[in-house]
Amino acid sequence: MIEEFGIQVSFENDPNTPVIFISGEITSEADEEIINSYSSIPSEKRGKVLIDFSKTAYINSAGIATLISLITKASENGGKIEFCGLNSHFKKVMDIVGLTDFVVIHENIEQALK
Repeated sequence: MIEEFGIQVSFENDPNTPVIFISGEITSEADEEIINSYSSIPSEKRGKVLIDFSKTAYINSAGIATLISLITKASENGGKIEFCGLNSHFKKVMDIVGLTDFVVIHENIEQALK
């Protein structure tokens, strides 16, 4: 069953740390929306951006490429991307593709905002 993709940018957990909540599947169809959601964050708030994967059901190679693009874009502008809410499978995938060398991974959003 295909999970419907959804994305939301929120500052409600911490006014200084934007959180991008991604639900459903991260595939090539999600690319533009993910990049646009990051771009919608005011530049002065992009020092640390959190991506919450707790409701993400699936990610493929195109989705990984989107995340790499986002991490690169943030880094080039002096910011950083951090992940939270990854299940054990996603943690393993992020490790295999080497993303764990470039992002901090937190167990959950509460830990990430400490």
